[in-house]
Amino acid sequence: MLITGGSGTLGRHLFHRAVAAGWDVVGTYFATATETADQQLDICDPAAIRELLRRIRPDVVIHAAASRDRNDWVATADGTANVAVATAGVRLVHVSSDSVFSGRATHYTEDAAPDPIYPYGAAKAAAETAVRAVHRNAVVVRTSLVLGDGRGDHERLTHDLASGRRHGGLFTDEVRNAVHVNDLAEALVELAASSYRGILNVAGADAVSRYELGLLVAARDGLDPATIRPIRSANPHRPAEIRLTIQRAQTLLGTRLRGAHEFLAEPLDARPAGPRAPRA
Repeated sequence: MLITGGSGTLGRHLFHRAVAAGWDVVGTYFATATETADQQLDICDPAAIRELLRRIRPDVVIHAAASRDRNDWVATADGTANVAVATAGVRLVHVSSDSVFSGRATHYTEDAAPDPIYPYGAAKAAAETAVRAVHRNAVVVRTSLVLGDGRGDHERLTHDLASGRRHGGLFTDEVRNAVHVNDLAEALVELAASSYRGILNVAGADAVSRYELGLLVAARDGLDPATIRPIRSANPHRPAEIRLTIQRAQTLLGTRLRGAHEFLAEPLDARPAGPRAPRA
């Protein structure tokens, strides 16, 4: 298994989950090598991707690489297209996002057509198009806010607000299906070994606002909830409610997709049990 973005938060969890499931795993990094990523790769360089694939000869690729700059079209869209073209004929699991939607429809199944309203969402939608055009058998996994191990962006933001390192608040009018990074990683590894193809929503069971999510993080980590201020988004170009429906994933996968109310009620060092048996 080759994991692009193996040095990132999701990539690290993917690496360990895949090894536990019996895979021989190689992870890539862009700037700094880690214990889960020892192969340098710039996904904006098609020749570099081809050379790495020639050396590694993976059976499956999980494309989890992401740019630190969410407005980086070249890495998000063009880079994914490069990976899709280079891995033609190899099992590909591509990690996408609910940002491909505007929020106008509120509830989104796998059949919903992307209608992004800001640059990052447009780049992710373009990436999906590239993958599906090249790989008829690929899996495109749409997910949401990823957290749960203390390193998620929303967890760090909540701590920064509580400590006064940042000012502002958390939106009460932006609703997402936050997912635990362990659950997402386990689902991706499970899909890598499956024959499923097409789009699949893999997200948490609860739809919660960013403010409510912050309160749950505060309660778990012993922060003062009064330091988390509720605010409303004043940006019309930010999607409001995006609720990914996950019934298909719940039926298909052995991985149980917990909701934020459940997994944020657990101690930070709590980890779900090892890989679960597939459902009949």
